[in-house]
Amino acid sequence: MKQVLLVEDDERLSRLISQYLTEHDFIVQSLPNGENLLQHVQTSPPDILLLDVMLPGENGFTLCNKVRPFYSGPLLFMTAKNDDFDQVFGLEIGADDYIIKPVEPRVLLARINALLRRHKVPTAATNSQQKLQYGQLIIDRATRSACLKGQDVQLTSHEFDMLWKLAKNPATLVDRTTLYKDVIGREYDGLDRSADVRISRLRKKLQDNSQHPYRIKTIWGKGFFFVADAWDD
Repeated sequence: MKQVLLVEDDERLSRLISQYLTEHDFIVQSLPNGENLLQHVQTSPPDILLLDVMLPGENGFTLCNKVRPFYSGPLLFMTAKNDDFDQVFGLEIGADDYIIKPVEPRVLLARINALLRRHKVPTAATNSQQKLQYGQLIIDRATRSACLKGQDVQLTSHEFDMLWKLAKNPATLVDRTTLYKDVIGREYDGLDRSADVRISRLRKKLQDNSQHPYRIKTIWGKGFFFVADAWDD
């Protein structure tokens, strides 16, 4: 049974979400604010973290920044604001996905299951190729880690999945429709910027040139392109 940590100050909503997820074989622990979140994540990391944005005291964005260095699992924001800025900002600081309130329980369950499936560590039986290397970049799927020039690169669950998808298909255009379906877990609607945000974060972490990227290129209107021979320097 998967462990869910829910941080939500609305007692009624917290109770309803907890009850629904419990009925679907999850173990749910809820917190009314982020006061003890960091300690909880460090001592008993959940399989997935559900984090409300508007909380008393420190908000969800601040808390996300605090826990990300200690928690690499899936993090899903719940926000009452149907605002592109909030959604993009949440992805930029390390969230894997977001859902708009009022939360539809079945949609929330689907998002949780999709995140957990993508975060699951594969076995040799399910994927024989567990490690990729391009120059000084090493990507290890078994440990879901990346190393560049001998230094660990701290990636979120979605960032790793995005990198793996691109690196598995070097010198090949990976179109947006495929990325959204295989990595983000939903259809591309032509407006969603989630993939662009994650690519931007990957470029920063992988020391690519953000103004003139040469390691992960954008093919405008189509998708993205992983350059296999750009990792030697």
